[in-house]
Amino acid sequence: MENGPATGGLAVDDLSSSAPAGVVSQWSFNVSQRYQNLLDKSVPHVLYRWIACLAVALIYAVRVYLVQGFHIITYGLGIYLLNLLIAFLSPQIDPEIQDGPTLPTRESDEFRPFVRRLLEFKFWHSITKAFCIAFVMTFFSVFDVPVFWPILLFYWILLFILTMRRQMMHMIKYKYVPFSFGKQRYGKRAPSTDSPSLSGD
Repeated sequence: MENGPATGGLAVDDLSSSAPAGVVSQWSFNVSQRYQNLLDKSVPHVLYRWIACLAVALIYAVRVYLVQGFHIITYGLGIYLLNLLIAFLSPQIDPEIQDGPTLPTRESDEFRPFVRRLLEFKFWHSITKAFCIAFVMTFFSVFDVPVFWPILLFYWILLFILTMRRQMMHMIKYKYVPFSFGKQRYGKRAPSTDSPSLSGD
């Protein structure tokens, strides 16, 4: 008889503890769903997305300039952005290890569009999210590690030059351009003059 109330008490405690967890789970699901909906709506608005990204980057730069600190965060952010840029400029399948058809190198070759390793939307989203996270981190003094920032800046510039030089050499070697502007556009095919007449002559 003594076990009955104890068992019932545990059931009530389990229900009371699971109720807040269910509310939090439902709230996080609703937030993530609305966030994904906003992302989906922003896909075609490329220019406005990048303007917003530049605004976020400017806000972060002003914040770091005003507090005169958090150079380690900025350096880590710069390394992360450099990795994103390399992925954005690289083909999805590396020509060095590709066994299938390669990118066209002559005008007569079959047209195959350049497929990036990192798509433009994911590139934008990752950059914007990185700046937002870095901005939030500047409000915690634990991340403000004292360093001599000119050395970090020099090292990042050197790393950027070496990395981009290697990327340019890769592009020249395999003859691909990771941008669509200036490429040949194909319109409607002109009617052939060699086709037989339909007039019955």
